[in-house]
Amino acid sequence: MIPAKECDDVRVDTPDPCGSQTVKPCRRRFLDEFKRDAVRLITEQQYTFQAAASAVGVSQKSLRDWHKKFAAGADPANGKAVTVEQLQADNRRLRQQLKRAETEREILKKATTYFASLQS
Repeated sequence: MIPAKECDDVRVDTPDPCGSQTVKPCRRRFLDEFKRDAVRLITEQQYTFQAAASAVGVSQKSLRDWHKKFAAGADPANGKAVTVEQLQADNRRLRQQLKRAETEREILKKATTYFASLQS
């Protein structure tokens, strides 16, 4: 993994109303290759966002933003690229499964009502 580009200098902002100066470290910047490597931890090595973020030393928010940017078109469950046609086919299949499950549930509801009325 390529190390992040670190900033060595410290910025001194203008004095605040109380008279003291505030010291802020400069913002860390990361190379795109570093970001892609961090995203690969999630997509290829099955790390969680929390584990990957702590492994590379960044916040989960940054890592999630990088994931959105660099893993576009990837299935977050398994990290493989998917096409629109594959997603549409999967959507059709899932809709059919849902319709069948709803039908089965309705049949079971009616059967339960029927057998409950026989026992009364």
